[in-house]
Amino acid sequence: MTRAETDVLVLGSGGAGLVAALAAAAQGLSVTVLEKTGRVGGTTAMSGAGTWIPANHLAAAAGIADSEDEALAYIRAAAPEGWAAAEEALWQAFVHAAPEMLRFVEARTPLRFALTPEPDPLRTLPGAKARGRMMSPLPLSRWRAGRFAFRIRRSTIPEIFTYHEAVETDLYHHPYRTAASLWPKLLWRLLTNTRGKGTALITGLLRGCLDHGVQVHLSARAVELTRDADGAVTGAVVERGGQRETWVARSGVVIATGGFEWDAGMLAEHFPGPVDYLGSPSANTGDGQRMAAEAGAALARMDQATLTPSVPVPYEGRLLAQPVPFHTERNAMLVNRHGRRFVNELTFNIGEAIDARDPVSGEPVHLPVWVITDIRMLRQVPPVRWGAKADPGWMRQAPDLASLAALIGVPPARLEESVARFNAAAAAGEDTEFGRPAKVTAGAPADKRRRIGMEAIGEPPFLAFPFSRSILGTKGGARTNEHGEVLRPDGSVIPGLFACGVAMANPIGTRNVGTGTTIGPNMTWGYICGQRLARRNRAG
Repeated sequence: MTRAETDVLVLGSGGAGLVAALAAAAQGLSVTVLEKTGRVGGTTAMSGAGTWIPANHLAAAAGIADSEDEALAYIRAAAPEGWAAAEEALWQAFVHAAPEMLRFVEARTPLRFALTPEPDPLRTLPGAKARGRMMSPLPLSRWRAGRFAFRIRRSTIPEIFTYHEAVETDLYHHPYRTAASLWPKLLWRLLTNTRGKGTALITGLLRGCLDHGVQVHLSARAVELTRDADGAVTGAVVERGGQRETWVARSGVVIATGGFEWDAGMLAEHFPGPVDYLGSPSANTGDGQRMAAEAGAALARMDQATLTPSVPVPYEGRLLAQPVPFHTERNAMLVNRHGRRFVNELTFNIGEAIDARDPVSGEPVHLPVWVITDIRMLRQVPPVRWGAKADPGWMRQAPDLASLAALIGVPPARLEESVARFNAAAAAGEDTEFGRPAKVTAGAPADKRRRIGMEAIGEPPFLAFPFSRSILGTKGGARTNEHGEVLRPDGSVIPGLFACGVAMANPIGTRNVGTGTTIGPNMTWGYICGQRLARRNRAG
């Protein structure tokens, strides 16, 4: 095998990995990023790049008061019961490092972020803010990525629009009208190869990395971590160009390889029951989790994931998940496998609600789950109509509710009763069972993808769509300390090994605290890893 050396070896080129690489390189270390596929960006490139960062300088400039203490109070209050014992130190590290990370990224890359109008969704909790923690990058030309300009992974969502436009316009309900209103901007973006969302985020991070001397290699898959006699990680064995190479990492290895959702065995073990679609690169097969475990790491939070409402869309010869919150339409409701409505459809962490597990068996208690609606859905939300064409087996349609119940395998009387109760709540203007806002209130919501109010489900034919789980990325992996260092089951550090992003045991799991919970914290954990590597190098 050929041999190569670097100070820091980063496995994976998503947002967490690139920020880790940039942070380490900015401190003078030589850094190499190895990307398993022929495309840069991982799941981050496929995202809308909504980014949740508390106590940030953009909010301060807008006159919005925030603090690390308030953010920490909010995260603590939002967390599942019992999580604080394992995650408190990591939460503290995140809220301290996140504002610094954002300033660092804007100083070291061409990226510029702008706030969105979105509030913290769990708005009744201590420390929640009405605005100021959600942001997204402004568009960037892919030419800024140099030789990687056309190697950035494309998304299942149209990158020609920015995240801000997706939230602030009615793009989901009126895509053609919205595109027509934005045509000068869209034309300029086409002419200048400019894109928004995850494409812009990866473009900017990649440019920053290249400017700081980071070496990026595509189609290079790490298959094994190398260790010395004391168990410290010294590098990795890599498959590239049909050959194996030994990479020596003098300061450390960062696992930023993404989730394990494309490994059928691991997915079935940790997410039993039906899964609708996946929304990440098919290369996310748990390589980082396996290598970490083989090196002696403790794995945790393996049952956590980014679960999102989605419709099917063709992508590289497969059907993948395209995030669309169509279940929040006024004439839509959710029922479980018994045909019962069981949740307020506007619940922010709807993925957690549908993935509820039996505490004894660990099996899902609601799945399969269905969206029940009527023919107006196809007129109201064009992406749903397109999804039904992309996957003809996705939508079930029947002239009456009893026939629809037979198609989806639920008791007809129960489904009819559930729809009748929903319709009664819509007519009364009050959802006493689940607390969903039933009346159309004055003023548009911050996120125009969601429509407040309830309308009767009553215009045949009636429709049902599977709504079990669409996974954009699992969030379990190597347990780390507050410095991003990987831990053994006994709590000791594996020297030289770090993990970040969704390849770590993510301290904010399925229960998100904001729309951009995955992107913002994951970039921050990459930053924490890069900073720690630099300190270790100086100490050595």
